[in-house]
Amino acid sequence: MIKRSLVMFVILSMLIVGLSIGAYAQDPEYGGTFVFGRGGDSVGLDPIQVTDGESFKVTQQIYDNLVQYEPGTTDVIPALAKEWDVSEDGKTWTFYLRENAMFHDGNPVNAEAVKWNFDRWRFEDHEYHIGGEFIYYGYMFGGFPGVIEEVNVVDEYTVEFVLNKTQAPFLNNLAMVPFGISSPVAVKKWGEDYFKHPVGSGAFKFVEWQEGNRVVVEANEDYWGGRPYLDKVVFRSIPDNAARFMELQAGTIDMMDGVSPEDVESIKTAEDLNLLLRPSMNVGYFAMNFSMPPFDDPLVRKAFNHAINKEALIGAFYAGLAEPAKNPMPPSIWGYNDAIEPYEYNPEKAKELLAEAGYEDGFEFDLWYMPVPRPYMPQGKFIAQAIQNFLSQVGVTANLVSYDWGTYLDKTRNEEAQTYLLGWTGDNGDPDNFLYVLLDKTNSDNAYESEELHEVLVEAQRTIDKDKRIELYKEAQEIIHEDAPWVPLVHSTPPLALKPMVKNYIPNPTSTEKFKDVWLDQ
Repeated sequence: MIKRSLVMFVILSMLIVGLSIGAYAQDPEYGGTFVFGRGGDSVGLDPIQVTDGESFKVTQQIYDNLVQYEPGTTDVIPALAKEWDVSEDGKTWTFYLRENAMFHDGNPVNAEAVKWNFDRWRFEDHEYHIGGEFIYYGYMFGGFPGVIEEVNVVDEYTVEFVLNKTQAPFLNNLAMVPFGISSPVAVKKWGEDYFKHPVGSGAFKFVEWQEGNRVVVEANEDYWGGRPYLDKVVFRSIPDNAARFMELQAGTIDMMDGVSPEDVESIKTAEDLNLLLRPSMNVGYFAMNFSMPPFDDPLVRKAFNHAINKEALIGAFYAGLAEPAKNPMPPSIWGYNDAIEPYEYNPEKAKELLAEAGYEDGFEFDLWYMPVPRPYMPQGKFIAQAIQNFLSQVGVTANLVSYDWGTYLDKTRNEEAQTYLLGWTGDNGDPDNFLYVLLDKTNSDNAYESEELHEVLVEAQRTIDKDKRIELYKEAQEIIHEDAPWVPLVHSTPPLALKPMVKNYIPNPTSTEKFKDVWLDQ
């Protein structure tokens, strides 16, 4: 029933998207303010310094990358670079920049500016490698300086990247939101406060950020890709799903994400609301810290995998708009290993494994949950309470803990949590962006270090042959399944609700999209 329901919702979403993107053959209108309601505030507005989707929702409007994703997909298309070449060995990439792109402060986007950004990111001793840990650069390019050996200015509008080894997902990585190009002049002006004063070359310019309340951007009249239709976009932070939905119904916001399951049916039947479904490319998971007993014991980790009822979670908290996860990456990503047998929900098996591990009388531990709704986990506290209940049935006591969103991310990244709920929305459509970024020994947030897995993932990065990469990623998923560092919970198809006046909003599987071509039927 869940799969049939999911299919029907996807069909409905496709029909609604058709209406949203102009099936009425209306001419787009210029003007108006688009108000987007979201569940949390941005952590920062310098994309290289952050990892959270709430920041990326905003920064994607302000910045351009060398390349970008085609709307609704992870297919790479030109952006600041109008075209590019790659050498036969895959190690030298040459990008030819547009000559009419300007930063919002009036400075040109040229090869020197691109080189300056990449040097800032990749060299830890760079004067402006400040304000954050530049985590995504390390994730995607293999540390600092990582796979990029040289960035060379060929001429004013041509920039060359020389890699020290082949990296198969290199082009897809460049399109990711964290690698938006900043104005070097602005970064130098603001220093460590640059995250509050972002200057890119995107379709919208930064206006203001009232922390905890709203971020405002306005149309860039001189955008190289043409002026956006909207005059302004306001991102409002409304943490409570129900309160955000009430504001949508009242018309004080035009669109929202983080829709509660109980509201999906009323959105479908409302005359003044539309429902969109974001293409699924995510995973929500329960992570266990290998450095903290008893989670250093694989028997305990496997017991937890048997103790949690994923189907019940989906029915209660996802309105059926999800499927149970058995792997760390979703089946929508190529290289998915469907041959892996999931850990079935079996409380008795969980008890047996706990007893074998010496915990027949159970134990007590802390379970951290997210304070904000995420596409892969719309109601973190309630899901944590449900997991708490499942675990109590096998004799284990979970104490629930949470922090504000920025602190939560910092603490989990620093491996301070015994166990925690988190998730991931894919950035580029490549398996590397799930398996290497989340579970390689150089990146894992839960002290999971597998040399065997590392060797497989690095080989997959250096292999151009896609068929070979598929086999390597399937092998990687087998290793992860056996080690059980997580309980993979769900792959969701997140619902979005909006007013019919919002046109040409095309949901992207990466969970963020540019608003340049969105317009309002006023």
